[in-house]
Amino acid sequence: MASPDLKTLFHFSFAVNDLDRARKFYGEILQCPEGRKLPGRADFNFFGHQLVCHIARHTSFASQEESNLVDGHDVPVPHFGAVLEIPTFESLSRKLEASGVRFVVEPHVRFKGQPGEQATMFVLDPSGNAIEFKAFRNIQEQLFAK
Repeated sequence: MASPDLKTLFHFSFAVNDLDRARKFYGEILQCPEGRKLPGRADFNFFGHQLVCHIARHTSFASQEESNLVDGHDVPVPHFGAVLEIPTFESLSRKLEASGVRFVVEPHVRFKGQPGEQATMFVLDPSGNAIEFKAFRNIQEQLFAK
């Protein structure tokens, strides 16, 4: 397998139960610019990647019921997220706190002094989808460190 190209973009499409609340959370709180507006969906520039929220009123949403213990914290499964620069991570954590967003896992540094040391935090969007934000001092060296 080829080594990962950190410039490759991803697209993630998932269910939400309220587009207005999703637009407020992703657009206003996370400050992800909204793209195309089509019936039943909202596209966002999620830190350079394409995130698509699809309305789905009759489905089960992710929850904190499933989790794995990671470095002493219960990490929700499934989850998605973004790898950020440290200053962006710190700014976002302050914005989330000021906006009253509840942390599933408070901002902290995990794997201290080990390969892959990272700042991390978890929140839920208004539909209960778990999101992780993480940051490394040196993304290129630490993201896939063994």
